Amino acid sequence: MTELLLYGSVGCHLCEQAEEVLKPVLTHINEQLVRGGMADAVVVLQLVEITDFPELLERYAVCIPVIKLTAGADELGWPFDEAQVFDFLVTQLS
Repeated sequence: MTELLLYGSVGCHLCEQAEEVLKPVLTHINEQLVRGGMADAVVVLQLVEITDFPELLERYAVCIPVIKLTAGADELGWPFDEAQVFDFLVTQLS
């Protein structure tokens, strides 16, 4: 299992939009992984409330939402669409 972190905050309408963009992409990627016999590599969305962590609040306060795989260093900041998320994840998971 791979975690895709969505850095955001409760009440952030952009974060809610980002989550809606992510869902179909994750569904598609996970279906492909399962079909390819890689069910243990599915990507799970983890929402991270930045206000719970002072260091995250300082870093992301004015730029949420941001996504990042726990195993990677690269991030993708808003705005992004399904195609950009797909490309980001395929590159990061390769």
